[in-house]
Amino acid sequence: MATNLQLTEDGRLRHLLTLEGLPRRILTQILDTAASFVPVAERDVKKVPLLRGKAIFNIFFENSTRTRTTFEIAAKRLSADIVNLNINASSLSKGETLLDTVANLSAMQADMFIVRHAAAGAAHLIARNVAPHISVINAGDGRCAHPTQGLLDMYTLRHYKGEFHNLRVAIVGDILHSRVARSQIHALTTLGCPEVRVVAPKTLLPRDVESLGVHVHHNMEDGIRDVDAVLMLRLQNERMRGSRLPSAGEFFKHWGLTPAKLKLARPDAIVMHPGPMNRGVEIDSEVADGVQSVILSQVTFGIAVRMAVMSLLAGSGAQA
Repeated sequence: MATNLQLTEDGRLRHLLTLEGLPRRILTQILDTAASFVPVAERDVKKVPLLRGKAIFNIFFENSTRTRTTFEIAAKRLSADIVNLNINASSLSKGETLLDTVANLSAMQADMFIVRHAAAGAAHLIARNVAPHISVINAGDGRCAHPTQGLLDMYTLRHYKGEFHNLRVAIVGDILHSRVARSQIHALTTLGCPEVRVVAPKTLLPRDVESLGVHVHHNMEDGIRDVDAVLMLRLQNERMRGSRLPSAGEFFKHWGLTPAKLKLARPDAIVMHPGPMNRGVEIDSEVADGVQSVILSQVTFGIAVRMAVMSLLAGSGAQA
């Protein structure tokens, strides 16, 4: 089980591969630790010494700007040595296997791997084959999971809305292909959110999505009515097989978040998006840049959350 792989025998975090099955105390510990790191960004010297001397490798097999950059900034703020591996220029492009590459990096005294891969389970595979002192963070694998994005979304929700036990949250868009949506759902249900809605056309919903404990809506207006937060997702065109939608314009007409639709949510509802945004496809610019949008705050909080995860994995868990 992924959860057993992720925890030490005494219940501490060993790897972060998925939020599915992780206990509430671990998620809360990460969020509370992140809160202690948020003020670091306001300092003249934006560094703490918790990971000094640690070697962290960013291994990204998929393109990424936001996630890779925030992991790099987070590692540097913890005083770690961070190495960004250029996959296209590495031995992997010459036929070396993933585990051979990891073994060679481990021989360079690696302490932590941050992995993004198109194949579901890639980070799990690495975690099962590293030395006991090495930790692995899943930075996104296929359609499976994106745990740090889910955690930073939870931090953002808690920052603006307080505790989760009285929240009504809608996740809107391409649920089927979204690893972010899965991590959000697991986190929200674990943290006690009483009503999690998924809002999408039938062609963009997993068949068994109800088993995750969510309420399914196929109508955008009904789906976001009276919610406290709207979590928008982009169309994952790179993961689609065949035609699932008539056009981007048609999608925006029925499922795009506009000022008129947002009025159906609670007046103080917040709007979130994991990025990158496709303006005019899943979200209107007036909403994305509006007063209810906290999208840029998500990015800022993402650094603190990733600092928290890395510090806990490194065994410090210390306050900044």
